[in-house]
Amino acid sequence: MELQQIIKKATANSISYPVYRELMAQHVAHKTNTGSEVTPDLANYTMLNNQRMKRLDKTMKILPENQEFLETFNQDVYFLIITESWCGDAAQTMPMMYKVAQAAGVDFKIVLRDENPELMDQFLTNGGRSIAKLILVDKKTGLPVTTWGPRPTKATALVAAEKAAKGALGPEFKQELQTWYNKDKGKDTENDLVEMLKAV
Repeated sequence: MELQQIIKKATANSISYPVYRELMAQHVAHKTNTGSEVTPDLANYTMLNNQRMKRLDKTMKILPENQEFLETFNQDVYFLIITESWCGDAAQTMPMMYKVAQAAGVDFKIVLRDENPELMDQFLTNGGRSIAKLILVDKKTGLPVTTWGPRPTKATALVAAEKAAKGALGPEFKQELQTWYNKDKGKDTENDLVEMLKAV
């Protein structure tokens, strides 16, 4: 299947951000998670992510200078996000992705990774199915303009340095990364996405 068709098929089965947030809440209530593998650990991450996103949905704000640009943005594109409920990076970045999309008047469509392997495999990160992945799609051609994710620029650099030093990401580093996200308050994600849209 051609990329255009893969994107079209995924988009047709996508859900909105409010529906996705409701889906997460339902999984929390049932102590389950999205994705092909359901485990107590992934269900627990889903619960933590739901709490985190609830907080970030309320507290994240766009900088005035970025708001000004986003309100004048008028390209015919939409955000297509690949994610799963258990992903910690996704929980930290999706609330800001959604705020940027809203401010820019851009449609925000979500698909689950494990339900869309054909799409995911077109947008791998260093050969891996890393999420959340944002695909900026041109509405006219149905093709990707650019992509972003799974992490903002500074977090990506932190992860690369850790992998270079230790070969893998241990539990201590994962906690450090969450602390970094909490201090950053979505600003790195916000600035990355604004720069991405300025380049369109």
